[in-house]
Amino acid sequence: MRTVCDTLRLHFSAHVFIRNKPRYSPHNRFKLSHMGSKDPEHPLGDLVLTDSESKIDMMGQGTLYIVSAPSGAGKSSLIAALLEKNPTYAMKVSVSHTTRQPRPGEQDGIHYHFVDKAHFEALIAKGEFLEYAEVFGNYYGTSQVWIENTLKKGIDIFLDIDWQGARQIRQKMPAARSIFILPPSKEELERRLNARGQDNQEVIEKRMSEAQSETSHYPEYDYLIINDEFDAALMDFKAIIRAERLKQDKQAAKYSSMLSELLSTGTTGQ
Repeated sequence: MRTVCDTLRLHFSAHVFIRNKPRYSPHNRFKLSHMGSKDPEHPLGDLVLTDSESKIDMMGQGTLYIVSAPSGAGKSSLIAALLEKNPTYAMKVSVSHTTRQPRPGEQDGIHYHFVDKAHFEALIAKGEFLEYAEVFGNYYGTSQVWIENTLKKGIDIFLDIDWQGARQIRQKMPAARSIFILPPSKEELERRLNARGQDNQEVIEKRMSEAQSETSHYPEYDYLIINDEFDAALMDFKAIIRAERLKQDKQAAKYSSMLSELLSTGTTGQ
């Protein structure tokens, strides 16, 4: 059986693909160049966001990053590693509400806001959620007020949601950027699900059956990362954030005073 890696013809252990407009075309994308390498094992080298890229820019709006993947592809691990290696005060993970039971090690208010079904449905009725969806029999939802207030402070947000929630977010917040993460093969995905030891075999089989359906939605996303070698995938993840922060509108807001001076008609006094 041909794997995802075979289909996408990977040349490195992890690749990032960038989607161009139109939004839902899977064909108009190009590969991010691997430049500035310090380590031959990893084409992007030690790509770490600089202080100026990491600090909160009060003149600019933060970016909302939608991150989706089949369960076990590694999205949560990649987000956690990115935040650990960079100043967290400029990047945050959205803490969703959910009705599912906490997993070992998860804390209320840090990993999720754990609520019962009645409470969740009351929040729906009040219009508190930017998006919500039912996944594997449990509700998940994102607070709209928290997202909007955090972005206004110039802080980037990572929103770990499924493709259903991603569609709702894109409709309400078209400026959001979206990233889809895939494993290199079905066999590797199943191995990871078994290795993490969180689910019984029945649940793992259910997740595997859902993975193909979830994967079919990758063309709706701006970026595609293949998480084969974790470190290489993390570098691709960092490259996306850095590229987004170098876009003209972000740079113009950040360097507005400098640009005004450069464009002024006065002399320098020399």
